[in-house]
Amino acid sequence: MLRFRKPSPEAIRAFLDRQEPLGLTYSFVGGTKADVPAGYTMNHTRVPLGEGREAFDVAKNLLQNWQQFPLDWVEIWPPSTPIRNGAVVAIVARSLGLWWLNACQVVYEIDAAGERIQFGFAYGTLPGHVGTGEERFLVEMQADGTVYFDILAFSRPYQWLARIGSPYMRSLQRRFGRDSAQTMQRLVREHLSALHTSSEASSSVASAPAQV
Repeated sequence: MLRFRKPSPEAIRAFLDRQEPLGLTYSFVGGTKADVPAGYTMNHTRVPLGEGREAFDVAKNLLQNWQQFPLDWVEIWPPSTPIRNGAVVAIVARSLGLWWLNACQVVYEIDAAGERIQFGFAYGTLPGHVGTGEERFLVEMQADGTVYFDILAFSRPYQWLARIGSPYMRSLQRRFGRDSAQTMQRLVREHLSALHTSSEASSSVASAPAQV
């Protein structure tokens, strides 16, 4: 759905109410767990976020709160939506001077412990989306302690506008992957810096000599 103005919360809510009863627009639900199905374009982005459990926990919290979205041109609504199977959200994006409103549904969650600790989820497209396919967001801590943010998506045009502008839509998908990765790297860095600053301040207070 295209608009010349940013849709109001009421308009987005009405849009989601219409989309929620509808089914997904693709057959390969959960396809981001395995090989990307034939006939779809794949986009994959993977970047390091830091080292250790603290970095993983910060990244997990960011993902739980949809903070992987670069808010200068794309956001999720409602932002308070919990990550759970079946949850329906709107993706509100601005491009070419227009506002794009798309609908997705969470199709699976990831919360795994072991040699690799993982948290993430995937959502799939509903009929109110210009494309059709699935996108998975994952934060992962490997055995050596390195924490990564990983996005995997497969998609193809669904609505007529996306078919006409297919090359542009693919470029937007690549841009989103790049901007989302940079957003996560920046936010993890800022949160870790704030945590360490707070910890150092607390240590300084605790070690200061008592005033008589």
